[in-house]
Amino acid sequence: MNRHSLRHFAYATLLAALTTSFTVRAQAQAAPPIDGVIGKLQSFDGKALDVQTPSGVVQVVVKQPLTTYKQIPSDLSYVASAPYIGVASAEGPDGRQVAKQIFIFPAELRGAAEGSVLTDPPGATSHSRMTNGTVARPSHSRMTNGTVQKSGGTTLVVNYQDGSQTISVPPGVPVTQVAPQQVTFSPGDVVYATTEKLPDGTLATDKIFQFIPAASN
Repeated sequence: MNRHSLRHFAYATLLAALTTSFTVRAQAQAAPPIDGVIGKLQSFDGKALDVQTPSGVVQVVVKQPLTTYKQIPSDLSYVASAPYIGVASAEGPDGRQVAKQIFIFPAELRGAAEGSVLTDPPGATSHSRMTNGTVARPSHSRMTNGTVQKSGGTTLVVNYQDGSQTISVPPGVPVTQVAPQQVTFSPGDVVYATTEKLPDGTLATDKIFQFIPAASN
């Protein structure tokens, strides 16, 4: 998979996952859903940001204190204890989901999306997915976000509200931790901003995540 294809796949899977409204559940208790906006950043002046989404440009005002997040290198040893994860995957020749990238989210972002959705355009012959949930077991191409229940070497089983996905994890799959860090945003960045609606209808955020897809091998 070349760099352009991988960037397109990674953006599409994250977009599908984070624009799907689901309630995230831990094993015994529900986590509240987190509303959000994802897309390509058009502008950011510290007080507001304009984000290009599939439905148009959305403006979100910034509340202080603002927390920004970026990805830092991690590894599979941290996945089993993670409060919430995301796994971008694609369907392999044998029909199983194969991980392409794994994200470890902090507890405060648990609830950003849960479930499993296909991300292929209409008529596509591939089967790529975004699956968000609690780790448990493999199936079709997906992005899986959730609370880790268990990991078994080269397999992650991810549970979500109404089902689960088992995902094969081949050697060398990039694993990144989404961590609070100072971020300098630039137009064209893919960002995800958690949002709340103010009484006047304005969207506001105090958490922004800068998404960087894995580099091609």
